[in-house]
Amino acid sequence: MSNHLKDQSSPYLLQHAGNPVDWYPWGTEAFEKAQREDKPVFLSIGYSTCHWCHVMAHESFENEQIAEILNRYFVSIKVDREERPDIDSVYMSVCQSLSGSGGWPMSIFMTAAQKPFFAGTYYPPESRPGMIGFTDLLLVIAEKWKSDRETLTAAADTIVDQISTSKNDTYDIYEEIREKLPAQAVKMLCGSFDAQYGGFGPAPKFPLPHNLLFLMLYAYLAEKDTGRAAGQVKMTLMQMRRGGIFDQIGHGFSRYSTDRYYLVPHFEKMLYDNALLIITYAAAYRFFDEDVFLDTAKKTADYVLCEMTGENGEFYSAQDADSDGEEGKFYTWSYEEVCAVLGKKKGKQFCEYYHITKQGNFEGKNIPNLLNGQEISDTFDEERKILYQHRRSRMKLHLDDKTLTAWNALMISALALLYRVSGKREYLLAAQKAERFLKEYLTQDAVLYVGCRRGRRLVKGFLDDYAYTAAAYLSLYEATADGEYLQRAGVIAGEAGKQFADENGGYFLYGTKNDGLIARPKETYDGALPSGNSVMAYVLVRLLQYGQTAYETAVRKQFAFLSGEAKHYPAGHTMFMAALLWESYPPQKITVVLTRSDNTEQITARLPLYADITVLTQETEEYPLLHGRTTYYICKNHTCLPPVNQAPFCHRDIT
Repeated sequence: MSNHLKDQSSPYLLQHAGNPVDWYPWGTEAFEKAQREDKPVFLSIGYSTCHWCHVMAHESFENEQIAEILNRYFVSIKVDREERPDIDSVYMSVCQSLSGSGGWPMSIFMTAAQKPFFAGTYYPPESRPGMIGFTDLLLVIAEKWKSDRETLTAAADTIVDQISTSKNDTYDIYEEIREKLPAQAVKMLCGSFDAQYGGFGPAPKFPLPHNLLFLMLYAYLAEKDTGRAAGQVKMTLMQMRRGGIFDQIGHGFSRYSTDRYYLVPHFEKMLYDNALLIITYAAAYRFFDEDVFLDTAKKTADYVLCEMTGENGEFYSAQDADSDGEEGKFYTWSYEEVCAVLGKKKGKQFCEYYHITKQGNFEGKNIPNLLNGQEISDTFDEERKILYQHRRSRMKLHLDDKTLTAWNALMISALALLYRVSGKREYLLAAQKAERFLKEYLTQDAVLYVGCRRGRRLVKGFLDDYAYTAAAYLSLYEATADGEYLQRAGVIAGEAGKQFADENGGYFLYGTKNDGLIARPKETYDGALPSGNSVMAYVLVRLLQYGQTAYETAVRKQFAFLSGEAKHYPAGHTMFMAALLWESYPPQKITVVLTRSDNTEQITARLPLYADITVLTQETEEYPLLHGRTTYYICKNHTCLPPVNQAPFCHRDIT
């Protein structure tokens, strides 16, 4: 049996193509059917590696009786939130408003005009104390639609009015923003630090790498921090590296920790988390001069290149948490299994090192970790490789193999930065190969697409795609000094302005080339990912600092808009806080004049991360060679220093 999802490209939609529910993809066909048959719409939003999406699918969407109710009384629509972040954003705001919380799977009931009147997340198939079952909920709504539709439609109209109300003309402009907001954000974040186990706030603990990057940047630049923020970042990064959130056997990071200790993760691995954490650990290596941080960044990158990379250099989206219908089964070990694979002596030593016991630390099994204080080293690397290969023979994890533009751009940035701090050319080559894929398959002139899968493009791109792609081109420019990358960053940023910019300030999530929805949000809050608006603030200020003066007005307008958005909770806008620091503390400018025997990339890889770099392949009247050797002209704090022949490399540095 199949429904209307069988020809879709999304792995998430294809997971439901065999359901007895007569699913439709988002589109006119479904809404016209609902209008024609006078039925409400049930909208279900999720993604392919979502554990609770799997649970609800198995309990309800594979259930013949529930499917019969859905098919009789509703028109059912499935949406992959990663393919359609616009739909997800609009209805997530509805869900949070109506239920007080959000998440996936998201369950929305609405009219054929796309107006929602009821929202929630996961529902069990049958009612239980304190929670209505999905079966009962469907029957209640179906009866209400028949007997008291006016109440539902009135509620829908009210909800749409609320989420559509624009406040774009009420944002304030702050005169002293540079001094106030970042310091307030630091105070808020540091005040929530878990001094015993690292991280910020209670469990569950999400990595939120952009928060850590901001705190490092503030500690480096603002010179108002006594070391508190830096110490908190260092402890958090070390705790995550030691914990089960980092896959000690196969490497890479899981999505978040379910506990305070970073021991038990939610086991799915997302491309964007790993890209952001590569950036964070690479920057921390420069900042703290701790080899373990570079080692962590490299191991994470190697995991992505091994397990989440396609043959054309593209990066896949996620690996599932579930295997054989059980969360984490792929990743956990018994003491006896380790000893059987490695032999009794080596197995015992390995178990002692990674805190693997006969009792177990997770549902009778073990999540390998170094939280017991063992020195982080590669002492057991050969044994780890043996267990890694053994683990791969257990079963095959589901891989969401669609290629998303924004997430690929993040990974390009991560690899470009890792190349700069490690000097390993393989990372730069991987970043450049992915950029060529992005340009060939996901770009048409300056227009981006959300992503693709198996040769099929998805819909045209949203703000995040443009913001992250422009940032990726800036990262490639900073790694190579190739002016074509800088030019490309400007082109993508300019196209973002044409499609998404609001004359009142800020950028809309979807633009002139996308389908319209019941509301047009401007996302500014940094959640698991920095918002497109925050990343655009960074892109614009960096383009301006690189001499593209056409962006001066755009920078002022974007900073004013985000200032109004961030004023009540600056700790929720840390990517914008970082952009403010870049603007308030302009990086030193380094002009390098090369001799013919020098390699541009080798030179730039040795230069400070927090710098604007221009490379000249031959001397000029303004910038002559000194002593016939490669020469560095450095300007900082509004002062230009005499030219030197030695690179201005300082290991304790930050990006």
